[in-house]
Amino acid sequence: MQLANGLAQHAKVLLLLPTHIAAPHVAQLNDAVRLFGFLNPRFREPILQFRMLRALFQTIRDFSPDVIHYQGGHPWLDLALPCLGRYPLVLTIHDFKPHPGDRLSKKTPFWMEMFARHQADELIVHTRFVRNQIIGGCCAGTERISVIPHIQIGRDSSSTPIRDDGRLILFFGRIWPYKGLEYLIGAEPLITARVPEAKILIAGQGEDFSHYDRMLVHPDRFIVDNEFIPDERAADYFARASVVVLPYIEASQSGVVSMAYSAGKTVVATKVGGLPEMIEHGRTGYLVPPRDAAQLAEFVTRLLLDPELRHQMGINGKRKIEAECSPDVVARKTMEVYLRALERTARNRNHVLVPDSSAVTVGRVGDMDCDR
Repeated sequence: MQLANGLAQHAKVLLLLPTHIAAPHVAQLNDAVRLFGFLNPRFREPILQFRMLRALFQTIRDFSPDVIHYQGGHPWLDLALPCLGRYPLVLTIHDFKPHPGDRLSKKTPFWMEMFARHQADELIVHTRFVRNQIIGGCCAGTERISVIPHIQIGRDSSSTPIRDDGRLILFFGRIWPYKGLEYLIGAEPLITARVPEAKILIAGQGEDFSHYDRMLVHPDRFIVDNEFIPDERAADYFARASVVVLPYIEASQSGVVSMAYSAGKTVVATKVGGLPEMIEHGRTGYLVPPRDAAQLAEFVTRLLLDPELRHQMGINGKRKIEAECSPDVVARKTMEVYLRALERTARNRNHVLVPDSSAVTVGRVGDMDCDR
């Protein structure tokens, strides 16, 4: 929806979203964006999936877009993309392959994702790390891949009271093995030895949390909200947080960093995947080696004990996200990709490019939500 809002300043936009995903956020959508909501059946219901695809395709044909932008993550639509071959296709790849333990992403077989990627005229990724993975996997050449940072999400801290009391450490998002939560849990005794009043808030759902419960040395130092976190509660958690921690052992990018920066909060994250491209060590946060609870504890403690330092880093992060990842900035970069897709299609089909092409269809069918 943030992307559609930004694109609406430059083009006519049709946004296709499952109703259950769109409903909580409709009020945030620009009136200029046309929204088509639909029911998304379970993957194993072929008749209902066929009906859904037929409705989507008819809506797209009625809109008659110049470009389709597909966010990926739906096996039936992956296989049906050739039916939309008359339109230039832009595809965003969030992860080259599913991360360890991410059962939701694994619902779409990898070969289906590869099939969809080969249908696209242009590919968008959020980090150079993912771009290099794609090139190494022979999915596409550099000329078809554009790196556009993860769009800014989260609540603007200027409209939310800051209640940073210097003791709350936040881990936010889906809890899968690749998120490395056990290393933050392992860092807790080292942190609280120097900051006895520190608390760790774990907010999110995922795998069975009893596995982590058994690791807690001091259960009273933890606040656990083990369920899906709605936007209002997420905004409150980020507003209250002193430090946001991402102890991941693997990553492509992270929407959590964007949410932290938008709330004016600094982060401590591991030096894996695309995270070093999002975090400026010593300026917007700190980067530590993965699987190193001692280093994690050292930098979290340093920030808790130095309010002036963490507040300045939070300001730096907020300036960075607004300058590089605002909906307007990302939309303008995305429009450039759409124009390249039009040009590539025109060359391949020996057509003349129409200079005033302006209709864009942006669709998201799967249940992926950018690492939240």
